[in-house]
Amino acid sequence: MQVLAGRVALVTGSSSGIGEATARRLAAEGAAVVVNSSTSVDAGERIAASLPNARYVRASVADAAQCEQLVARAVEHFGRLDILVNNAGTTVVIPHADLDAATDEIFERILATNLLGPWHLTRAALPHLQQSSSGVVVNVSSVAGVRPTGSSIPYAVSKAALNHLTRLLAKVSGPVRINAVAPGLVETPWTKDWGPLHELIARTAPLQRSATAEDVADAIFGVIQSRYMTGEVVVVDGGLSLVS
Repeated sequence: MQVLAGRVALVTGSSSGIGEATARRLAAEGAAVVVNSSTSVDAGERIAASLPNARYVRASVADAAQCEQLVARAVEHFGRLDILVNNAGTTVVIPHADLDAATDEIFERILATNLLGPWHLTRAALPHLQQSSSGVVVNVSSVAGVRPTGSSIPYAVSKAALNHLTRLLAKVSGPVRINAVAPGLVETPWTKDWGPLHELIARTAPLQRSATAEDVADAIFGVIQSRYMTGEVVVVDGGLSLVS
């Protein structure tokens, strides 16, 4: 049985990685899907074409007006919106001790995508999600928002703020449910050159490997299906936080 049949999902940043895996998982469960990216247009269009009922919309979540247009186009095409997955994100790899390298420009660019993007999209989507019998938002955060780690201080700060935004919005948005999933290291195009770090995770984490994009998509689907969960940040790190 396709448990999401008749529902419409918008997955930002879904031309590759976690977003693509999530779009495919939700489509396999019967949802109509809006695939999105700010670049990688050809990849986004190919993914949408490969799904049973999907549409590609190009938009940058770092721009408030484009967030509103993205939600409007999703509703215009499918007539409703039931699921919002705020997955689009960005980072810059900067050693945490190198404070001078974490410039204001980098901070602002990362916060615009990782924090303000989910804020603008959720605010635009809520009136439509409230019309659904099962409206739900899942923010894709990071273990870096829970523990003092991550690719850079600006990135970690953006995810910590996203976690708190998740809880604050959940408090005032019921019956729409708003949760976050916080992965550890994931094998994606972003991290394909991070071989030594993947090896460290394999040696250290109880599950002895980095996550795949499909692992995170599974967690996102599980949160979508958890009808009495809201305001939670679900860590998906193969148990790494248990041992380090």
